[in-house]
Amino acid sequence: CDQLGGGFHRYSTDAHWLVPHFEKMLYDNALLSEIFLEAFQATKNPEFATTARDTLDYVLREMTSSEGGFLSTQDADSEGVEGKFYVWEKAEIEKLLDSDLAKKFCHVYQVSSSGNWEGHNILHRAKPLAALAEELEVEPQWLEEELAVARRKLFQIREQRVKPFRDEKILVAWNGMMIDSMAKAYQVLGDDRYLEAARGAARFLLEKVAVRTPQGLFLR
Repeated sequence: CDQLGGGFHRYSTDAHWLVPHFEKMLYDNALLSEIFLEAFQATKNPEFATTARDTLDYVLREMTSSEGGFLSTQDADSEGVEGKFYVWEKAEIEKLLDSDLAKKFCHVYQVSSSGNWEGHNILHRAKPLAALAEELEVEPQWLEEELAVARRKLFQIREQRVKPFRDEKILVAWNGMMIDSMAKAYQVLGDDRYLEAARGAARFLLEKVAVRTPQGLFLR
């Protein structure tokens, strides 16, 4: 999971779910967001809703064309280096955040001076928020609010980096998956943005991709 920008990378390369193959695929994020929505319906755990929302907001922000269709992928590498867009140095975080917040952020996301992957740090939260709050001797709600401030600031800085290449193909099958998830999100979360995104993508497919024949309407 991309802790700052939302959305899921393609798969984990290790048994600890730390190091991903950093590519992001539309179909992965469609299927996972729907799973988190259903998990929220079944358990009422707000973290599942938050993860679904973060994933779909990533798609709205990064993977939606101006005509409404959903785009296919973002590469794993930028500037010829895999994961460069996503990883951090501890000193970089300490420079951007005040000292107390930086200390807590680095504890929560397992950031160290030596790094957790090839000398760099992948932001990785391996414990529930309540357990981390207990370790830091703070209230969970206060910790989440502080972490949200830190994530927003680091995200804004990360946006200034060279982004991975985006494959802007619009594939019918993958769009169908994401339309389904966006519609589900409107049903579960009540956010009109997701309904409009589902309608926009469906409209794009019907207007730009569909073929009418005597036998009916077909999507190429």
